[in-house]
Amino acid sequence: MANTYCVIMAGGIGSRFWPMSTATFPKQFHDILGTGETLIQQTFKRLSQVTTADKILVVTHKKYKNLVAEQLPQMPAENIILEPARRNTAPCITYAAYRIQSQDPTANILIAPSDHLITDGKEFNRICKLALQTAEDNRFLLTLGIKPHRPDTGYGYIQFVEQEETDLDHEVKIVKTFTEKPNAELAQQFLESGDFLWNSGIFIWNLQSFKKELEEYQPELFETFEQGANKFGTDAEAAFVDEIYPSCNNESIDYGLMEKSANVYVIPSEFGWSDLGTWGSLYEHTAKDKEQNAIIGKKVITYSSQENIVRVPNHKIAVLEGLQDYIIIDTEEALLVCKKKNEQMIKSFVSDVKLQFGDESGI
Repeated sequence: MANTYCVIMAGGIGSRFWPMSTATFPKQFHDILGTGETLIQQTFKRLSQVTTADKILVVTHKKYKNLVAEQLPQMPAENIILEPARRNTAPCITYAAYRIQSQDPTANILIAPSDHLITDGKEFNRICKLALQTAEDNRFLLTLGIKPHRPDTGYGYIQFVEQEETDLDHEVKIVKTFTEKPNAELAQQFLESGDFLWNSGIFIWNLQSFKKELEEYQPELFETFEQGANKFGTDAEAAFVDEIYPSCNNESIDYGLMEKSANVYVIPSEFGWSDLGTWGSLYEHTAKDKEQNAIIGKKVITYSSQENIVRVPNHKIAVLEGLQDYIIIDTEEALLVCKKKNEQMIKSFVSDVKLQFGDESGI
């Protein structure tokens, strides 16, 4: 479809990936997986199979403008949309929608995070095209749900119900409920029920459908942007956004719109997805040695060490002895050694480091 646009959300800090990910150089701009490509580069390449490069936009914080430009030189500079403040995904996605409207009011839009892993690009492409066609024909809000294979408490869940007699593709399901991260017992029940999916954070809709739902369920956000609709895509855009953006509520699109709308559908999907939210999730998707260590680094030697995730610069020699189930991350500025089971504490570590070392911390 010629009117397909893709939006990459790339403004996050990724503090759970400290010390590699910092406020000045977040994880989406790193080659986290050691593949030779950063996460945002992988995302751009993947979406280039869905639409053309000139119809891919990146929304990011203004401090990351040069990082995006350097890593995605094939993308037009004007397609880098700069947020003056971090206000979560609802304002971010709304900003992108109004910019796209200035180019094509009939656009169909796919929105994706910049830092997810997808290993089956062919299946991803097929599902995206199905979702885009469904959005154009039916004016739904769609999301992609991932078929769960374990009772994970780190993801939000989407419950779906089967359609009754309808002309829709059989893969498209009606969303019944959204549930934020459940406890272990509830996550197990969700897995066993068979009608719950992980929330991937990937959204698809027609521009006008999105605006209609936004006006109904987020009227304040809608009015804030609508008052300057004619400024987007002009020289007046930046000043207008700088004025209104800081006053927008810090709210996710899931909570602000998707959980409220009665017009939401989901496509259950399996394309090798991970949100790569933690070092533990990276461990699952990294090749292991015979002792089940996931090692990213060319000069690492281990002795009596098992099931660790290790990441050190390629030029640095590292020797591990007697460690099991640890996260060991070494950068030029910092070293983290932490039990995998305690990785949820990394955000607290970051806060403490900033408090104790201030500007010296580099965070």
